[in-house]
Amino acid sequence: MDGYGDKGMKGKTAVVTGSTSGIGAAMAAAFAAEGANIVINGLGDAAEIEKGRAALGAAHGVQVIYHGADMTRPEEIEDLIRTAEGQFGSVDILVNNAGIQHTAPIEDFPVDKWNAVIAINLSAAFHGMRAVLPGMKTRGWGRIINVASAHGLVASVNKSAYVAAKHGIVGLTKVAALENAQSGVTCNAICPGWVKTPLVVAQIEARAKANGTSVEDETQALLLEKQPSGQFTTVEQLAGAAVFLCGDAASNMTGTTVTLDGGWTAQ
Repeated sequence: MDGYGDKGMKGKTAVVTGSTSGIGAAMAAAFAAEGANIVINGLGDAAEIEKGRAALGAAHGVQVIYHGADMTRPEEIEDLIRTAEGQFGSVDILVNNAGIQHTAPIEDFPVDKWNAVIAINLSAAFHGMRAVLPGMKTRGWGRIINVASAHGLVASVNKSAYVAAKHGIVGLTKVAALENAQSGVTCNAICPGWVKTPLVVAQIEARAKANGTSVEDETQALLLEKQPSGQFTTVEQLAGAAVFLCGDAASNMTGTTVTLDGGWTAQ
């Protein structure tokens, strides 16, 4: 098997962490549209999560289950993967997307916040990969997609934990690619620039409050400070990239970073 070809992803199973909103939700929806069964994971109101789960399955005629694994706990990540395998027989696609952010200068950075950012943004991906790789290698096909960031390639002030974690994800992606280069399993990282997710909206609102300016002004300032296009990358564009990485055209593409950053890292 060298890709999902003309049959879409029918019969495949995709696990997407941090998929109850934002980038992860868009990726889960894109995989479901291709026919994959989906395991969603993330935080939020239980009733809203269930409503979204049911709607996603109904819209695309696929099975969708939810697993509430805490991404700071390796044993829960292991259970997430084993539950998916038990329900669907395999995990063919793993998207490590769950992430949190905290900003502060290094000398003021709370140790507990550092530990949480590293655990969720970096260590959780390692634990997920460790759990899925044996099955993928046995079947001779697998796709691991790590959602990194432009901050996996360049740095910004006050984001030591996030930048360290995302640089780590890029390195981890390369190691996994090399270790599995002849196995039929690929591992790639997607590096978004600014995406209008709840995480980024919160940053913009905080900037507006701190500077006594409007959200609109701070949105443009945030974009143009880093992203030459002056436009947000959309979650749909990122989902499209994820689908591409699972297809035939990307079957010999591994260990790479796919940047959708409006020119941010070209500077």
